[in-house]
Amino acid sequence: MYNKILVAVDLSSDSRKVIDTAVDMVNRDSSKLHLVHVVEPVAAAYSMDIYAVNIGELQQEAINMAEQRLKKIGNELDIGSDEVHTLLGAPAPEIRNLANEIGADAIVIGSHGHAGWKILLGSTAIKVLHGATCDVLTVHVGDD
Repeated sequence: MYNKILVAVDLSSDSRKVIDTAVDMVNRDSSKLHLVHVVEPVAAAYSMDIYAVNIGELQQEAINMAEQRLKKIGNELDIGSDEVHTLLGAPAPEIRNLANEIGADAIVIGSHGHAGWKILLGSTAIKVLHGATCDVLTVHVGDD
């Protein structure tokens, strides 16, 4: 049913469930998968002033670590390096933009399925859904 799926992972232990779901959706044909992890800008992650730290170096270290972890996952699944994407920015728009760029039929992303205030404030999965031009499957993770 799907020819190209973008699998958005946060590199937590919950990522495995999201990846396994996507792999099943393409009948284990890894050539139909792209992996993405979005590193948020360091300045956005910290609301305090950080004077003693070189933000640029810290940012690059975060990107390098994410790239290594994502490449390892890609290698384990036999996903080509051109289909493994580590991006910098706000996760939801970066994921939607990449999905459009690669012509994805679907985006698979994890969601904790929280209720109440957390839904009102918006999770990454909800933000990806709004404005997506392809199917979005949220995989319930955590809190099991």
